[in-house]
Amino acid sequence: MSTLRRLIEASDLGGLVRHADALVEQRDWTGLVEMRDLCEEATKRGKQVWGVAHFAEYRLALDAPAEFALPVIRPGAGRFAQGPLWEVAASSHTWDELSPLEDPALRALVVHERLLRGDDVASIAVDRTVVDAPLELAPWEPGYPLATYKSDRAEFPELEVLSLGGWVELPEVAGAASAEDDPVVALLDLVQPWLESSNGRGEGTAVIGSALEAIRALGPRRVRIEEVTLQQAMAIMAWTGASGGAHGRRRGSPVGRALAWWALAVLSGLEDDWPVDAEALGEAGAELRWYVWDAGDQVGGWHFHIAVEDPADGLAWAVSAVDAP
Repeated sequence: MSTLRRLIEASDLGGLVRHADALVEQRDWTGLVEMRDLCEEATKRGKQVWGVAHFAEYRLALDAPAEFALPVIRPGAGRFAQGPLWEVAASSHTWDELSPLEDPALRALVVHERLLRGDDVASIAVDRTVVDAPLELAPWEPGYPLATYKSDRAEFPELEVLSLGGWVELPEVAGAASAEDDPVVALLDLVQPWLESSNGRGEGTAVIGSALEAIRALGPRRVRIEEVTLQQAMAIMAWTGASGGAHGRRRGSPVGRALAWWALAVLSGLEDDWPVDAEALGEAGAELRWYVWDAGDQVGGWHFHIAVEDPADGLAWAVSAVDAP
């Protein structure tokens, strides 16, 4: 019996992971595919090695040449990996390498991921219903925070835009409720996986008044708060929209960016003009005032506290969302 089969029959998970690492080191991609297949077969016999089969596919997506990475990019693949396998593969392969991908939805996601990582993909035809955002970065967009996938972990960089100082007392009276609450829905859509697939909680409010009055309507009497730029706000919203929170399924950076674009359009009152002109959207977004804040309820790395003020119309919106392991 081969070493691999002995490890599988013994359900030696540690040994199997080390075996997979050795195959990657040797660049034995055929051997890694065989290991995946044998683990899947053993799982059907009751062996608890399904996690190793998923790990093998993760390493194929991350490390293998495109001819071996492409077959593992399937709908739903990577459910128990560090991230969706289309994003894993797109983090380490160019669009030219992954262009044979045929599934329309996965193709669109990979093209948008490669856009964010610097590939020129403006001329690639993709289904916009999958990722409803332009295939070019607007001058006013930030450098979006992207996932870094490694052999044993994934890194989702937290945004270093918060230098919140001391506590600020909020107005005694909150702003009067506004019926213009579509922006709240769009902002809470960014944390949908936190709320529906994890332990998260979120709430939002729309008021006639200032950002401080909107935050006060959520309950806090004092907060730490900082005004940020449109670019910083877009990065925060995209990071949030990409995340699955503590236990939800990660949606990926392209989805986060698309949700941020939509939230910006709704906040700017341009949603009826969708797909909106990028220059017009950037100009409208720059006229809003953006704030990040902290009421002392941040939990781990999953927190989203944002307030937006429209000085021209005298309206403001605030959202608070947190998720816990």
